[in-house]
Amino acid sequence: MEPALVTPLGDTSTLGRFGLALRPSTGAELLAAGVLGQAIGIAATGRIAVLPAVLGLVFALLHLLCVGLLETWGDREVDALRRRIDPDGEEPCTIADGWLESRSVLWAGLGVGAFALSVAVVAEIAADRPGATMAAALALVPVLVGSLPPLRLRERGGGELLEMIGIGFAVPWWHAYVQSGIAVPTQLAFLPGFALLALAAALARGLVDEDAQRLAGRRTFVAMFGGAAVRSAIEGLVIGAMLVWVAMPRLAPLVAAWWTCAPAVLVMAWLQREVGTAGRAADVDAVVGSRRYHEAVYRTIVLGATALALTLVVASWLVPRTAFA
Repeated sequence: MEPALVTPLGDTSTLGRFGLALRPSTGAELLAAGVLGQAIGIAATGRIAVLPAVLGLVFALLHLLCVGLLETWGDREVDALRRRIDPDGEEPCTIADGWLESRSVLWAGLGVGAFALSVAVVAEIAADRPGATMAAALALVPVLVGSLPPLRLRERGGGELLEMIGIGFAVPWWHAYVQSGIAVPTQLAFLPGFALLALAAALARGLVDEDAQRLAGRRTFVAMFGGAAVRSAIEGLVIGAMLVWVAMPRLAPLVAAWWTCAPAVLVMAWLQREVGTAGRAADVDAVVGSRRYHEAVYRTIVLGATALALTLVVASWLVPRTAFA
């Protein structure tokens, strides 16, 4: 059932209204996945291919817009419930607040997704990356089956695991392939650790809407197990990712040395203290506290993945490729 439109709480341009529909936090993990994937591709070849890097950046931005718009459309009923629970809340509920009609957000999201696929077509032809279009379509599948009927897995269960597969594996693999032209570079061994971080990010995003999701009958992890259990799982997943990367020199000695993963692990260990502090705050179950916790988790994930990406690129230039072949 479509939530009724209300009078907009002000006046802004159409572009500004669509800006309210985006989910910046989701963009953070998508961009981190793209950066890590490009770094894996650079590490695999020892050089930067400029055209694939540019195409990867454009694809990542369009992917970000597509996910933000379609998730806003998919969450319109939850947003309407959240607005009823907290009428004066500062968190924007774009459709429920009447800034945009739901069908406009839906068609905009699908249109941006089509543009993202067109970038993959250019990569397949201009950069000679056979199968890049099909791989990009697979990378877009999680948001489509997660938010759109008939499956709508984000509200029927399994949406978080779907995001782990899509953002944790499919997205960085696409970027690595487009950058390197190698279907299975050995540096993909770093992705299991990143997939744990992608799952942690998916869980963290649901914390702000816990009450509304439960009232809407959604079968998300937060709605089924509660905020306290999900926060424990998030922190365990982040620590698990650090442990996986710490173990990489033993698990894949031909791919990683101890100094390859050390910067990322140190950055995440430092930022994890902030996550713990936010998780123990008295207002962690309120909207403001949940948002603070969510942002702390995202900083840990994004900066940790970025640190790993930078180390992989530097290592590919400073160390002979035979050491990582």
